[in-house]
Amino acid sequence: MKSVPVWLKYTVLRVLLFAVPFTVLMLAGVTWWISALVAALFGLAASAVFLRASRDQMSRNLYAARNREQPATEPDADAEDAAVDARERPAD
Repeated sequence: MKSVPVWLKYTVLRVLLFAVPFTVLMLAGVTWWISALVAALFGLAASAVFLRASRDQMSRNLYAARNREQPATEPDADAEDAAVDARERPAD
């Protein structure tokens, strides 16, 4: 069975860290914008503390995907360079 991708796990946990306090505050009768503000602050603080490992892993994955090592030359370019070199060399 495949494991859950880090980005999906991180995203779901971040949404839950906002949605749960927001729902609790709304059920308690707090004004919606105050509930949203408090839930956002709670979600930010809790994710900074509890989701550090997931955030670090996700950032490493993003960095690796963006900075893959490119081959110095391509096979087609090597063949073209060899053809040009052969044509430019004087015949002995």
